[in-house]
Amino acid sequence: MLIHTTFSTSLYPKIHNTQKLKAIKSSVSESTTLKDVPFHSQTQNELNQLKKKVKDPLSCSNKFCFCCSRRDFMAAVGTAALLPIHPSHASHDSSPTDPMAMLDRLHPPRPDWYEELYATAMNTSMKSYEAEIEGYKSELFANLRGDQAKQILEIGIGTGPNLKYYASKAGTSVYGVDPNRKMEKYAQAAAVAAGLPPANFKFLHAVSESLPLRDASVDAIIGTLVLCSVADVNLTLQEVRRVLKPGGVYLFVEHVAATGKDNVLRFVQGLLDPLQQTLADGCHLTRKTGKSITEAGFSDVESHQVVLSSASLINPHIIGMARN
Repeated sequence: MLIHTTFSTSLYPKIHNTQKLKAIKSSVSESTTLKDVPFHSQTQNELNQLKKKVKDPLSCSNKFCFCCSRRDFMAAVGTAALLPIHPSHASHDSSPTDPMAMLDRLHPPRPDWYEELYATAMNTSMKSYEAEIEGYKSELFANLRGDQAKQILEIGIGTGPNLKYYASKAGTSVYGVDPNRKMEKYAQAAAVAAGLPPANFKFLHAVSESLPLRDASVDAIIGTLVLCSVADVNLTLQEVRRVLKPGGVYLFVEHVAATGKDNVLRFVQGLLDPLQQTLADGCHLTRKTGKSITEAGFSDVESHQVVLSSASLINPHIIGMARN
């Protein structure tokens, strides 16, 4: 039951590997529409040159090596594409931080089979949870109206279960951030099923603590069951505020530590929290996420608590909206 109710977090063995690679510099438009962002600005010749600088991801002679050349290639291409968008934490951090370096530090390369297993489990095991929370999400995402639905970023997009609530709105473009690359195919399929044109959806392989987008570049940010497992909650919220336009909204659904009359549940959460962190790659049962959001510096925060029968230990949930 514990494993079933925590598939919304990251469940990975940790294998560490880092390698610095130079990125190709490119000059691009400052527009934040998907058709103009630098993800599509690399020429074929530039990519071919990049491929020659790193190993062919399929050529490793060690069949037990999960994370060498494949991750090197992704780091090179990813850094080249993302660097013109956001090479640092801008106003919130004076030290430049490469999103790919942050990805490697906070979410080291995992075996392909494990990331695929987890992505598949996420795609199939959350149906009862999603069915129970559907009404709450429908009400929450109804706040995305007009200009607030043009440029949307979802952190921890996973397999894309939220896309059906907002991606069908006319003129919407969506960026989906997730550290698990294997989530991409499921998120892409969910975007298509929601009626979002392929050209209007971009999956970004990154962590929420270093979002590869410019300052004030999106109208809304969505995060559901994300802050329980990020390495740094406060840094993630700083990044959310940095990327949001003035007046933009952050919509969230998070599980938090039980309080008050739920003393028994709170005791069990505290008892199992170390095990949960180990099994679920850092997911915390006892985080006071609502307090963190309230103190992050948003101009206004509204939220309420709900308890979901399908969520078991990861209760209660806070559901709300913060305005930048």
